Amino acid sequence: MLKNPFFENKGPFKLSKINEKLLISINLDTSVKNFKVFDVKNLAEASEQDITFFHSNKYKNLAKNTKAFACITKEKLAQYLPAKCIKLIVNDVLFATAKVTEDFYPESIIDNNNQNLFPIKNSFKKIRCGNNTFVGPNVDIGEDSEVGHNTLIEQNVKIGKKCFIGSNVILRNTLIEDCVHILDGAIIGKKGFGFIPNKVKNYRYPHIGYVHIKKNSEIGCSSTIDRGSLSNTIIGENTYLDNQVHIAHNVKIGNNCIIAGQVGIAGSSNIGDNVMIGGQAGISGHLKIGNNVQIGGGSGVIKNIPDNSKVMGYPAIDIKNFVKKIKKK
Repeated sequence: MLKNPFFENKGPFKLSKINEKLLISINLDTSVKNFKVFDVKNLAEASEQDITFFHSNKYKNLAKNTKAFACITKEKLAQYLPAKCIKLIVNDVLFATAKVTEDFYPESIIDNNNQNLFPIKNSFKKIRCGNNTFVGPNVDIGEDSEVGHNTLIEQNVKIGKKCFIGSNVILRNTLIEDCVHILDGAIIGKKGFGFIPNKVKNYRYPHIGYVHIKKNSEIGCSSTIDRGSLSNTIIGENTYLDNQVHIAHNVKIGNNCIIAGQVGIAGSSNIGDNVMIGGQAGISGHLKIGNNVQIGGGSGVIKNIPDNSKVMGYPAIDIKNFVKKIKKK
């Protein structure tokens, strides 16, 4: 069982306690009720000791193969889960999952900036750094790295060797491999924009994942990358983000991608390798963008795009068809 590297897990909890939390009444034998659930994870990563969730028909293939001991789901989706998986039927899957996740990881709800920060100069050797730069707990910086002025590496950050972190940067809950450049003003690893709408008070969804930036990548000025909720946000090797790019929680970006300024990618979308995205394009959530795809500037992507495609417009369509439409006007 893999341990969450940045958030403390308060489990395990008996399945009976989870049922009480969700106000579920199911008839289970004593051994199942007393089974200890060690973690909450997504369908693909859950083990035989974990609980997961299944809220949308688009994830039915993952649901069929999940190894989770129990799953929070809807009545109409339960048929897709393995027979041995305990089905916890609820009306609102995401709300129920948020409540359970909060029990396991209560510290993931609110980003507390009131840490005991200390000057970076007093803590690391072979590190060049500017003025008014501070680090918090559980921070490690590799040799021959450089950190600019007025930067906060707040907590739970691992930085590899020969990295450059610019000025006025804020980092937390982030794993950075070697030779990564993060330019001025970037904010990486904060909680994502995830909540359950409610008329009285929106219920904040816990974000227990982190941001993983792989080697030789670059993050542009004033870009924001949110940490994952139940999985991680990943930036692939040799991938370059221009200025003012926003990457939402759970997004996975492949290797050798180039993403121009003011692009926004919504939560849980997967971007393949060698993808090029023009400026001010927007990609909706939970989509799959294939390898070698090119997306024109200002486009709006609202459905999956297969490998080797070139698209443009809103909604984004094959670029040849887009040009034909423009010529007709």
